[in-house]
Amino acid sequence: MQVLRCLPKQEILNLNVSLGRGGEACIYAVPSQSNLVAKVYHKPTAAHAYKLQAMLVNPPENPTANLGHISIAWPQDVLRAVDGSDRIVGFLMPRIRGMRPIIDFYNPRTRRQHCPLFNYQYLLRTARNLAAAFAALHSSGYCIGDVNESNILVSDTALVTLVDTDSFQVLDPDTHAVYRCPVGKPEFTPPELQNKIFSQHDREVTHDLFGLGVLIFQLLMEGTHPFSGIFQGAGEPPAYESRIASGHFTYSQRRKVPYLPTPIAPAWEILHPSLQELFLRCFEDGHNDPHVRPSAQTWMLAIAEAEESLITCSVNPQHSYNEHLHSCPWCERTKRLGGRDPFPSHRAIAAKEHLKPRIPARNRYNQPSQRPQPVAPLATHFWQPTHSKKAPFPNPLKNRKWYPVGLCVLGFGLLGYLDVMVKLTSPVVSQNAYTQQSLMSNQNIKNKNLSFDDYYKQGHAAYKVRDYGRAIENFNQALEKEPKHAKAHVNRGNARYNMKDYEGALSDYTAALQLNPRELKALVNRGNVRYMLADYSNDPDREYTLAIADFNNALRLNNQEVEAYIRRGVVRAQIAKYSGDSQQDYQQAIYDFTKAIDINPSQPEAYFQRGIVHSQIAQYSNDYSREYNKAIADFNEALRINPKQGKVYLKRGMIHYELSQYGSQNSEVNRSKAIDDLQTSAKVSLEQEDMDNYQQALSSLCIVVENKCDALFQSSNVLDSAETK
Repeated sequence: MQVLRCLPKQEILNLNVSLGRGGEACIYAVPSQSNLVAKVYHKPTAAHAYKLQAMLVNPPENPTANLGHISIAWPQDVLRAVDGSDRIVGFLMPRIRGMRPIIDFYNPRTRRQHCPLFNYQYLLRTARNLAAAFAALHSSGYCIGDVNESNILVSDTALVTLVDTDSFQVLDPDTHAVYRCPVGKPEFTPPELQNKIFSQHDREVTHDLFGLGVLIFQLLMEGTHPFSGIFQGAGEPPAYESRIASGHFTYSQRRKVPYLPTPIAPAWEILHPSLQELFLRCFEDGHNDPHVRPSAQTWMLAIAEAEESLITCSVNPQHSYNEHLHSCPWCERTKRLGGRDPFPSHRAIAAKEHLKPRIPARNRYNQPSQRPQPVAPLATHFWQPTHSKKAPFPNPLKNRKWYPVGLCVLGFGLLGYLDVMVKLTSPVVSQNAYTQQSLMSNQNIKNKNLSFDDYYKQGHAAYKVRDYGRAIENFNQALEKEPKHAKAHVNRGNARYNMKDYEGALSDYTAALQLNPRELKALVNRGNVRYMLADYSNDPDREYTLAIADFNNALRLNNQEVEAYIRRGVVRAQIAKYSGDSQQDYQQAIYDFTKAIDINPSQPEAYFQRGIVHSQIAQYSNDYSREYNKAIADFNEALRINPKQGKVYLKRGMIHYELSQYGSQNSEVNRSKAIDDLQTSAKVSLEQEDMDNYQQALSSLCIVVENKCDALFQSSNVLDSAETK
């Protein structure tokens, strides 16, 4: 695709590398300028053009400019068509790297996985930087409108960036035209806009301030939504929209609401008194009078006050809390969660304890008296830490005396589900180089008189039942007996790989190849590890090149090695996303998958991966229908071989959805097929405890059927609530 860039001089940009595609536009890498991306609309309109031009002449102030950080990813230049019409078809904006969605930081599970040193002080500073970005936008006359967690990115140094800025509500200061934000997420929508059609209403700053209050509450309360809680009324618990519309703030101090705080949520008292007062103003007083909601500047001042009053726990220096508390709330919370520390210590992280399953609580005991140590106050609003590696509602029932017992049972039940979900999800969610830790078994082999064969067989047995920590321990013992056994290194590397310890796996595969350069599986698996490490490398191209070299060497040893073809094809497909000649790289990937199928036609993974490539080619092909149909044919074949593959149903379903969006005569048929596939994907993934694809299927289903998937979510409420923690 070619577009015309106007500033600083006119030039034609060839946009060949797609970085993502949404319902309204596609994002492309900009050749020769890695710090920019291009957003090109599928169907550009005059409203798009006028809105972008109004944004360009009135950019908001960047509150973190002195740090060289972009707090608001604002359009920088318009892009025009090259057909001579001079139509505005898109715009250039900054490319944001090295940041994650805000939910990964306020969700304690993902925070432990991706950035375990991100403590409560970091969360406060994130909230402060978020409020600063809101304040900058509001002072320039803008409203975000669609406030939600997916449009906010956070770095591991607590810096914040707002993205998707062209969806904001924009007021043209010259014409006074208002370009509205037509969408919104109910959980962040104020009561006065609930059940309204957003495209028919001008957004106001007070509306944004409700969403800002929700986000700050979630940041400081371990992901808890301010309107979540245990319903004490009759019938089914109302949805968030109804709770917000009714003003049922769970922690209300001035009115009675039919909810009790969730047992595993942090206590209201952990919040600094100034912050407590602002939350009451936002969600309680602001229900009837939106103009009393705290402004972004007011939040900044209160958060600064809370930061200055932080003290440090004498037991765990990572535990920071406000001085109005008499003991460390995080130590108490760690006990309540069966040893799962929301802010693990440096020692625990070094020992990889923060990723171990929680230990069941036995005897509860009182917290010993601790001598708080003051935290050094921070002078600047935008702090970058140095260690950056990467009154209940009256019960309508008569037997009220049983409610404390019931709540305790419910709390422990939720903790039980939490324990299960941590065990189910921990093998698949760690994707950050800093937290590639192992869940090591506490059971050590005590009998030192076993032979190499005994330890080797025990390692195999543990690996088969996916007890990878135990398998590593057994292979350690085996290698103490015979340190030059190449296959033992390969097997220990496989266990480490499954534990997301990619560096350890790389070391084992390399050791095996030093002992036996013809160790085929070591070459294939090392190539796969290098592919995984590319995500965390400062030089991913180097890792991809080394991975392909390993696969090439494996195929020189055995040109019938199916796995080497499949994995090399995966790497080539990944390279194609960022390549200057993506078509050639995609065709090489297709060659590899086809070769694997020729050797072994019953290999479903080869069909699945080839289908993925066809679907990627379709995104910028003139004959998208042909490529999508090729992808569907491959997914059909993969499911014929193995019908229990949630990921294949998921991808096929989304392709049917894409086809339904193009308005052909088969649109309704494709939409129906998309719903069927996504429902099947959710069902199969849940049965197989594949929570990643399960959540993706549910999210995709809600896109396709537009909030009509309540039945599916109701069946997964308990699992989802446990997963959040």
